[in-house]
Amino acid sequence: MFAIGLTSYSQQKHFTEQDSLRGSITPERSWWDLNFYNLNVEVKPGEKFISGSNIIRYTVLQERQLLQVDLQPPLIIEKVTQDGITLQWESKGNAHFVSLRKPQRKGDVNEIKVYYSGHPKEAVQAPWDGGFSWKKDNSGKHFVATSCQGLGASVWWPNKDHMYDEVDSMAISITTPKDLMDVSNGRLLKVEENKDSKTYHWYVANPINNYGVNINLGDYVYFGETYNGEKGELTLDYYVLRDNEEKAKEQFRQAPMMMEAFEHWFGPYPFYKDGYKLVEVPYLGMEHQSSVTYGNQFGNGYLGNDLSKTGWGLKFDFILIHESGHEWFANNITYRDIADMWIHESFTAYSENLYLDYHFGKKAASEYVIGTRNNIQNDKPIIGIYDVNQKGSGDMYYKGANMLHTLRQLVDDDEKWRSILRGLNKEFYHQTVTTNQIEDFIGYSSGKDLAQFFDQYLRTVKIPILEYEVKDKQLHYRYTNIVDGFDMPLKINVNGTVDWFYPNASWKSKSFKKEILSVKVDNNFYVGQRKI
Repeated sequence: MFAIGLTSYSQQKHFTEQDSLRGSITPERSWWDLNFYNLNVEVKPGEKFISGSNIIRYTVLQERQLLQVDLQPPLIIEKVTQDGITLQWESKGNAHFVSLRKPQRKGDVNEIKVYYSGHPKEAVQAPWDGGFSWKKDNSGKHFVATSCQGLGASVWWPNKDHMYDEVDSMAISITTPKDLMDVSNGRLLKVEENKDSKTYHWYVANPINNYGVNINLGDYVYFGETYNGEKGELTLDYYVLRDNEEKAKEQFRQAPMMMEAFEHWFGPYPFYKDGYKLVEVPYLGMEHQSSVTYGNQFGNGYLGNDLSKTGWGLKFDFILIHESGHEWFANNITYRDIADMWIHESFTAYSENLYLDYHFGKKAASEYVIGTRNNIQNDKPIIGIYDVNQKGSGDMYYKGANMLHTLRQLVDDDEKWRSILRGLNKEFYHQTVTTNQIEDFIGYSSGKDLAQFFDQYLRTVKIPILEYEVKDKQLHYRYTNIVDGFDMPLKINVNGTVDWFYPNASWKSKSFKKEILSVKVDNNFYVGQRKI
């Protein structure tokens, strides 16, 4: 996903019980481990109505009898059963606490079935304010899609709506009007012909985060290709509206280019069993796992705009590249708490310039990521507030990308940097993670103490400033606007010669043989400079 609006740092949010029930690992969530979902949904676009059920299979970790399921109004739970027995539940807003009658013995694998229906929340401005997008195509046929990051998957289906516990695999069966096709996650197993409808049966063989699950209905046409990747043959499947087939065939040539670049930098595509899909939707796009949604009007840039203002942003289709980058950072490596959403967005925003690096060179990549600094507001820290479903600043995109670009300079070895990025995707393959895990891995792999570096860029709004003065043939310099202990090395160009400097909070000096006429910090480091 990507940001278009930023929140003022001065704004303070009052957190409610609902925020805690949504954002924390409650006692009613912690005692069971999620194994499998079997989601069945009938969509009636003409009525903007859905109904169905979800089987939730789990392993008992502790012997408890109260289980939390999440589903957001105006959808309602109609019935909950276990082993054919109807259960009672108590509702607190979005959270529903089911009383289990069957003994829950540690190690047992049990399941409940939740039946539900209603008119789900309609997306106001998908994907940022998500839900169901009920649209029509140019021929007047229904064109429908879901999106729910942040808002939560429980806006349209009942589930364990917290990111810490990903389901191991999932069956998705979507019933649509006869003239529409559903495209969801994973592999299409079969299409069932009913009297007045069709049911599309999909299967996800890999772990999947709950907001990555999606429904896409339309009068789709299909085309595809096979990519010879690091793990062998990978299917690249494309679903677009009938009128857009030729434009898509041209624009989607960037998909194998994306795959080549990202497998180089990040390692093998994480979901070979489920394949890769691009699916046209009636909004801009989202990173739904193995079912990446696309609405960028089959043109380069971000709806034709270059977010870097350098020209390089028009060399690629922003939505295709950015949302696909999330397959590695969001869908393979997933945050446990949305406060750590930077793990998704900083690395994926950074993937944009790595795509450029691979296909257009290092200079193009640097110019692009440096150009995106104009989008940074430093309104509040990148890391949000834990346990209340609260993300940090929208600066997690391009401040985060520039932080990582700066880190690449500190590693000062592109093959080592590449091994760190690939190592992240190998070490945390199909896992949910915390910021501390990511920090520790990068610090250990780089051989550097990065504690203050991450504190500076992730946990404050302060950008380091190199303050300096020139006296005769001496350069005096120090850092200001920094956290305690910050001492990041810098490359500085003095009189046309570049060298490493090692500033900290105290004044240092360096003597030169000639008069100092120019001092310029290497732009690849995200710091300011000020002459006094």
